[in-house]
Amino acid sequence: MGHGGDVIAELTTDHREVEELFGKIEALPPGHEQRRKHADQAVIELVRHSVAEEMHLYPAVRAFLPDGDTLADKELEDHAEAERTMKALEGVDAGDAEFDRLIGALMTEIRSHIRDEEGNLFPRLRSAASEDELMKLGDKVRQAKRTAPTRPHPAAPDTPPANKLLAPGAGMVDRVRDALTGRGKD
Repeated sequence: MGHGGDVIAELTTDHREVEELFGKIEALPPGHEQRRKHADQAVIELVRHSVAEEMHLYPAVRAFLPDGDTLADKELEDHAEAERTMKALEGVDAGDAEFDRLIGALMTEIRSHIRDEEGNLFPRLRSAASEDELMKLGDKVRQAKRTAPTRPHPAAPDTPPANKLLAPGAGMVDRVRDALTGRGKD
């Protein structure tokens, strides 16, 4: 899928890519080793996406929408819940029944979050921010995803400025770990 455009187009593309990975997981029987590979790839994409939203989207939501603080806080709570699930999933083998429970919970959490963003937050942001502002946010989100962590870090800060300072370092460490283990590679 192509990336680019404004922040809403960028994040919606991410949503479709994660949903495609979820579909691949659901198409395989429980215990199939490829479920782990697809789950790892989904986690990588979700963490990068979440970090970019926390760095750039939610501060914009706070700035542009009258109830932006409430909306952003709810989204951050959703992220924290999903991140805890992803962390728990990290060490579980695809053949373990706990894997099925956790991946099912993660898919439910993420699908609900996507419905909320696409049905509520994105349309409201599009109405409140100019196209130029949305395009600039899209560029910032794409840049953030390039340096973002690829593994869940539930204890890491999720709001600026601390997340903007710490995420690139954690991302570098995660990418080195991924390269050494082959995680996220086809």
